[in-house]
Amino acid sequence: MPKKLKITETVLRDANQSLCATRLPMSEFKPILETMNKVGYHSVECWGGATFDSCLRYLNEDPWVRLRTIRELMPDTKLQMLLRGQNILGYKHYSDDTVRAFVRKSVENGIDIIRIFDALNDMRNIETAVDECQKAGGEAQGTISYTQSPVHTLENYAKLGKRIEELGCTSLCIKDMAGVMSPQEAFDLVTALKAEVKLPIVVHTHATTGLGAMTYLKAIEAGAEVIDCAIAPFAGGTSQPCTETMDHTLTQMGYDTGLDTAELHKVNEFFEPIKKAYVSEGKINPFVMNVNTNALHYKIPGGMLSNLIANLTDMKSLDRLNEVLAEVPNVRKDMGYPPLVTPLSQMVGSQAVNNVLMGERYKNITKEIRAYIRGEYGTSPAPVNPELVKKVMGDEKPMEGRYAETLEPEIPAAVEKLGDLATCEEDVLSYVAFPQQAEKFFQYREEHKGMKVTYSIRKISD
Repeated sequence: MPKKLKITETVLRDANQSLCATRLPMSEFKPILETMNKVGYHSVECWGGATFDSCLRYLNEDPWVRLRTIRELMPDTKLQMLLRGQNILGYKHYSDDTVRAFVRKSVENGIDIIRIFDALNDMRNIETAVDECQKAGGEAQGTISYTQSPVHTLENYAKLGKRIEELGCTSLCIKDMAGVMSPQEAFDLVTALKAEVKLPIVVHTHATTGLGAMTYLKAIEAGAEVIDCAIAPFAGGTSQPCTETMDHTLTQMGYDTGLDTAELHKVNEFFEPIKKAYVSEGKINPFVMNVNTNALHYKIPGGMLSNLIANLTDMKSLDRLNEVLAEVPNVRKDMGYPPLVTPLSQMVGSQAVNNVLMGERYKNITKEIRAYIRGEYGTSPAPVNPELVKKVMGDEKPMEGRYAETLEPEIPAAVEKLGDLATCEEDVLSYVAFPQQAEKFFQYREEHKGMKVTYSIRKISD
């Protein structure tokens, strides 16, 4: 009997987030969903992460409608989302009532698997989301945000894995958001986790440094059961390793991925012209398609890199990119070596940009970094630079408890504020997560009520 190996497809979320800053509208991918439903993926990651923000902020889409549409057209495939624990899909901590309502509604609207992580691996910050996911009938996938530093050891990672199992998660994901985990490191980490936990191990990486496919093979050799991949047109660079390539390789090695290669080819053909158009229109910067071994030093994930490029371009300072990249590990060290994953990646990146463009380090400290130093995001892996703590806190001490416990319930005030502008609980949650963007979208929706939405139809091969 062939050994089973499952593949999650990321083109609808992380692949397009990493390559084109999550600018892929539903109108572009809706025609291929029924075909994707036939491929036989373990799951399709289609929601969460930056998709929610991007739908409201840039695409004039209701993210909940997007999810329900995908669910309707992919009834036989598990749908997966990425949730930032207490940050849900935003960039700050939200109250427990918001987290619970958001998780419950995500499952009700079609999500099967919720990959739940905390940027600092502070497991106190995923407890509420995991508990509510279980109550709602979803699969809670506990996550280790992988990074490398003097304090991120195999022993400490194994302890995190044990804690994830104790929380009752149904699977454990190693989330290598920067693509810096080498094949040997993957083998050693999966081996260490397998010795401690009985949960299925999922491995997520990026092709940024050129290590991705090799890392997957060694992780599988050590016992990993699921890997994240992207269809070829949206694979490589800062995205995931290629679905078709991994399927072909693993099949020759005696694994059964369960994928229908004929249907997979149709998905490939569909996304190829979209990729070409996005490159020609400048929506995909060629820089993010390159192998960048500097990431082994900078530890910068794909989404963070594409955002840095976009932000520096807007500020007409793209020529300072290398200086910013060199400053990122310095800021990360000062912050106590946080993994560079949302929202910490954006926070560290923004502070690095400030340090470079201001011409003086920490002349302007962002409000998010100040909140981090106060302890509002959780416990840092290593102590924060004492000089920075002094600059932000004075003689005060950072908080030690769980910050969410200090927050008042947010939903009642949002319901009162929105009034008739909100048509359902989902609208209220959109507003709580992104007030300005949601309100602007609600007004846009009202102005365009009754207008027929047209979808671009791209040819799907027979």
